Amino acid sequence: MEDSEIVARYWRRDETAVGETRRKYGRYLAKIAQNILSNREDGEEIVNDACLKAWNSIPPNRPDSLAAYLGKIARRLSIDALRTRTREKRGAGEYALSLSELEECVPGGAGPEEQLDLSLLSQAINDYLCTLAPQARNAFIGRYFYLDSLREVAAHLGMSESKAKSVLYRVRQGLKTYLTQEGFTV
Repeated sequence: MEDSEIVARYWRRDETAVGETRRKYGRYLAKIAQNILSNREDGEEIVNDACLKAWNSIPPNRPDSLAAYLGKIARRLSIDALRTRTREKRGAGEYALSLSELEECVPGGAGPEEQLDLSLLSQAINDYLCTLAPQARNAFIGRYFYLDSLREVAAHLGMSESKAKSVLYRVRQGLKTYLTQEGFTV
């Protein structure tokens, strides 16, 4: 079934939209959740929660890309679940590892001024990603948005793990330079 038909069913409040969403995107959403949570059962729960959130948010939203919309929902729900879990115990798997790789090139902070700059930072990162070759951009997005392991990034791009590691290193260094040039303190 086409995404436009699934979205139309959500707009008509036709409950078959949820089933079609699970059928078409269930594995995709579970993969995102499992990459963040490192737990299959939690991944399945996130898929259910993402479908419910889609049901509650369409309408009023009419996503242009249903896959991206659902992926973003699953990612946010997974990160929230991980934060809840890691309050009780430390150790965050691929999520913590991928974020630690980005620490040296992306500024962070919890103060009010830093929070206001987050939208500018997000736009700067998106602008930088648009300058990259598709392979480098896909490696970056796979690793740092979908939180794929280095092995998965390499396999997806048809390269060795050491090559993928090298590509990601160069992208991070380029991002650091770009953000510095744009006036961000790194």
